[in-house]
Amino acid sequence: MKLFKKLYWLIYPVLIVLFLFIFDQMYTTDNFLLKVGICGVLAFILSPRKKIIQTQIGKLKQITWIFLKEAITLDK
Repeated sequence: MKLFKKLYWLIYPVLIVLFLFIFDQMYTTDNFLLKVGICGVLAFILSPRKKIIQTQIGKLKQITWIFLKEAITLDK
């Protein structure tokens, strides 16, 4: 979990590259902008979100992701 707290921002570009490889194998289009656009939207939907929530202690940063059961709280 500590590694995920430090490198959560790296998931978005990795997802784009992964989807580009998958999309390239499944569909044969020559339009690169179409490929990047579709893969970017998919990566945005599946990437983790960072929220700032207000608590009694103060503001905390929280990471939520579709593949995690509970949110991860980052140190301020």
